Parts: sequence; C-alpha cells; structure tokens
Amino acid sequence: MDTATHDLPTLFAQLGLDNSDSAIEDFIHQYAGTLKDSMHLHQAPFWNDAQARFLADAIREDADWAEAVDSLSALLRH
Repeated sequence: MDTATHDLPTLFAQLGLDNSDSAIEDFIHQYAGTLKDSMHLHQAPFWNDAQARFLADAIREDADWAEAVDSLSALLRH
C-alpha cells in the first residue's frame, strides 16, 4: 500500500523544483495566467520534457498525483 503524500509541495519536489512554501508561491505568482483555457498544464512552455511527460502521465493514468496536478493547474489559471 502506497502511503506517500501526494500534495503540492511533494509534487514540486517530484518535478525537481524547490518545494518550500515561498518558492511555490513565487512559482504560482510568476506563471499565473500563462495557461490559456484550452491548454493542458503539461503543455505550458515553462516545463522541461521530463516534467511535462510526468504531468501528462499523472492525469492520463489518473495516478495518485492527479489531484495535486489538478490543484496546480487551477492555481495557475487565476
């Protein structure tokens, strides 16, 4: 049984990004509004190939990460 936490800070760590509260806030502030309504999160231009693939796979496979990915997507659309 997988008991790992799949929240926003852990997602940032999984993506190889700084996962401190301030770094997450800075990231969201920097990229908020860059996603067009029809754009999927993994299609954003600021991801590298591995990050984009991970995000796409998380949603496509409805993986444990899907909720955190959806949360990040929502935060970036405001």
